[in-house]
Amino acid sequence: MTVHNEQNVPPTETEALLSVDDALALSRSEVHTLYKNCGNQGLVTMMGLVGFDRQFVKAKGMRVWDSEGNEYLDFLGAYGAMNLGHNHPAVIGALEKVRHLPNLIPASLPTMQAALLHNLSVITPGRLQRSFLCNSGAEAVEGALKTARAATGKSGFLYCENSFHGKTFGALSVTGRNKYRKPFEPLLSGCEAVPYGNLEALEQVLAKFKPAAFIVEPIQGEGGINVPPPGYLTGAARLCREQGVLFIADEIQTGFGRTGAMFACQLENVEPDIMCLAKSLGGGVEPIGAFITTDDIWQKVFGGIEKATLHTSTFGGNTRAAAAGVAAIEVLTKEQLPEAAVEKGAYFLAGLLNLQKKYPLLKEVRGRGLFIGLEFTQPGGLANKLTMGMANKLSNEYLASLVAGELLNKHHIITAYTLNNPNVIRLEPPLIVTKEEIDTVLNALEDILKHNKGFLSMAAAGAGTVFKNFRNK
Repeated sequence: MTVHNEQNVPPTETEALLSVDDALALSRSEVHTLYKNCGNQGLVTMMGLVGFDRQFVKAKGMRVWDSEGNEYLDFLGAYGAMNLGHNHPAVIGALEKVRHLPNLIPASLPTMQAALLHNLSVITPGRLQRSFLCNSGAEAVEGALKTARAATGKSGFLYCENSFHGKTFGALSVTGRNKYRKPFEPLLSGCEAVPYGNLEALEQVLAKFKPAAFIVEPIQGEGGINVPPPGYLTGAARLCREQGVLFIADEIQTGFGRTGAMFACQLENVEPDIMCLAKSLGGGVEPIGAFITTDDIWQKVFGGIEKATLHTSTFGGNTRAAAAGVAAIEVLTKEQLPEAAVEKGAYFLAGLLNLQKKYPLLKEVRGRGLFIGLEFTQPGGLANKLTMGMANKLSNEYLASLVAGELLNKHHIITAYTLNNPNVIRLEPPLIVTKEEIDTVLNALEDILKHNKGFLSMAAAGAGTVFKNFRNK
């Protein structure tokens, strides 16, 4: 994309800059060019091959529209950030109400931040009381790890295999996929992994390793929507207490009604020592994260004037983000969205389990509430022999993305695979989803499964989409 003036002279820096109006007028191809030249070129190529490079120009509730006028159902929900749907009027209205207030004055005690801090202490379980507001889930995890170290005087951390807690250095050090860790090693020392959902393994490690904290997702999200055995969280919290290890619940993706309770750990009546929050805390509009802990732990780390500024954030808890958080919590409670997730989730899971019985390509359906994963069958026998093992490898990395591509390109339904297990599609629609919209997805999945009996036929269908998109570039 080139900027010209009447004399055909190279533009000045000011003339070359794009305004908001200029940006809104950019075409899909111009957006691609800007990304390729100034952003992540590999991501542009990857997204384009399966048609995930659309230019979305409007969003409301469950639906988004692209620049060509096509309408889509959003069953991805920004990885759990859209529990209220897109542009919820209550959240947008809250931002309008505070537009006259200063958004950032760090040397003050902002009004909306105080209200959000109070509301978080009300809705979180047990003795959780004092929060730190930040900007993202990874930041919340970083703050939680720092707090655990300072409160206990210990440096090590225990985490689960196949976990995902973020990609900053501390969060990555307790994330269980080597692909994301290896290029940035050495990471934090003293971090050890245990199998997820295995209390016996956890007990054995805790008997010889006394870390500052054990950090765990109540349900593993990027690991493939893995639900632990009943009683796992309760048992893990008990073992940590017995060994003097803090229990950190990462509710970044499972929180704010997603699994059928305000927070997933409440389904087992677990009271964490520290809880990490983000995603839907911002109502799908503003970026905001938080970690919350007990008064005892807080006082050990941040109590008193000398320690009050040990952990700070310029943009954390700014007026607009805090207002969005206050509004989001109000909507969740008033509209009883956690309860809605129980009802709609049961309906969705029943329909998906019925598809699993009918179509062998769908290996497993798992989840809780509206936090659902679909795992697909690996090719075996003749298909794998004919491809000298490549079918199995390709299926493990790309089958779910091919299904997601078919859902998007043929049925206008937005989904995606999970980062740690690319063979699993996640279904995380906004909690406002209707049964009719769920039926639309069930029918689309049945159409795909009916016409693609195995990996090779699915790959052929996906290859057609890839070729078409590549040809149109």
